[in-house]
Amino acid sequence: MKTKRIAIIGAGPSGLAQMRAFESARSKGEEIPEIVCFERQSNWGGLWNYTWRTGLDENGEPVHSSMYRYLWSNGPKEGLEFADYSFEEHFGKQIASYPPRAVLFDYIEGRVLKAGIRDWIRFNTPVRFVRYNEDDETFTVTAHDQVKDSTYEETFDHVICASGHFTTPNVPHYEGFEEFKGRILHAHDFRDACEFAGKDLLLLGSSYSAEDIGSQCWKYGAKSITTSYRSAPMGFKWPDNWDEVPALVRMEGNIAHFKDGSSRHVDAIILCTGYKHFFNFLPDDLRLKTTNRLATADLYKGVVFINNTKMFYLGMQDQWFTFNMFDAQAWWVRDAIMGKIEVPTDLNVLKADVEERIAREDAGDGDKYAIQYQGDYVKELIAETDYPDFDVQGACEAFFAWKDHKKEDIMAFRNKSYRSVITGTMAPAHHTPWKDALDDSLETYLQNELVKEKEKA
Repeated sequence: MKTKRIAIIGAGPSGLAQMRAFESARSKGEEIPEIVCFERQSNWGGLWNYTWRTGLDENGEPVHSSMYRYLWSNGPKEGLEFADYSFEEHFGKQIASYPPRAVLFDYIEGRVLKAGIRDWIRFNTPVRFVRYNEDDETFTVTAHDQVKDSTYEETFDHVICASGHFTTPNVPHYEGFEEFKGRILHAHDFRDACEFAGKDLLLLGSSYSAEDIGSQCWKYGAKSITTSYRSAPMGFKWPDNWDEVPALVRMEGNIAHFKDGSSRHVDAIILCTGYKHFFNFLPDDLRLKTTNRLATADLYKGVVFINNTKMFYLGMQDQWFTFNMFDAQAWWVRDAIMGKIEVPTDLNVLKADVEERIAREDAGDGDKYAIQYQGDYVKELIAETDYPDFDVQGACEAFFAWKDHKKEDIMAFRNKSYRSVITGTMAPAHHTPWKDALDDSLETYLQNELVKEKEKA
């Protein structure tokens, strides 16, 4: 019998989770399909593969990563920890609950280095197009080897799209932008908060990008921060130089005018206005079209494309859970491909599953409902595979506490600690309060952690 061939698009956290899932089966002696992962960047990690570049990368491709230099986890690591690879296993000890970017990338990379899956990935190789062949029920993937500058086609039995949905920015236009005498950028192109030290900043948006980029700029010396909301303010207890105002109406030079009639001078504008699910390498019959929500459109079990059940998508939901949810999805998709899970063939059954999930999401209200909703989804997938069971409810509780800690002090919630749902170990307090930790490199972070351990001894 011919070995199946599987194409994975993207070697970010979702794509890596999928490869880890297949490697897990192989390590248990199971015969797995041939895996080919296409990654347009020169290294794995997806959004976590930080680059100073904006606009176009070294190959002339749109820059994938929206990661910025001083990003720290904006949720507790206890809610995203891999069930089969704890932070303690990776670092040899427990670390604080809110690691910076470089530390999290090191953790992600550690698991896949241990799994030995790098040879499955074709780096610098964007997918240009995917075509489904009705006659033999296969997919033709057109890819471009950037190193050889060569385009080629290969045939696969299944395609798994794991390219993410936080790369293509949603960029609105406002009256007066053309005459603004300052810099306008989207959050996707934000790289270094130090650029805005001493500046009066306007951030358009009232979700996580506005909250976190504003916090970074406050930490590194912005003169003032104004966040403008369309529906509702974030409502945290902001520092004295941070204001929330209603929607921007227009710009007149460097003066921003808002819906409530107020105005103020600004030096730079950062558009924290979200991202689009964008798959220009897929034809209409294979392309997912959904908004950023917990119950994505047209995905049975949140992963199977109902219009072609040989096509899968990972990580397309709005996210509270991240790495471990991608794992749960990847293990489920692996088992569906390997015949351990039966995917319905009746389109009505597939649609009913999607509609039920949408209705259940719409019936709820508030962040805690949404967290529990996604936690229950993770539990559902884990129960149907051999992914290591872990205390998903404990992770939900960590998220609940996190939300409360943010309400208490938005500039100090990262100083809190939580208990690992994998090892049961309580995270230590970080050696330096977040607002004072200006050097968040891997070396400084881990060196100082070791210094603290020695002082305790």
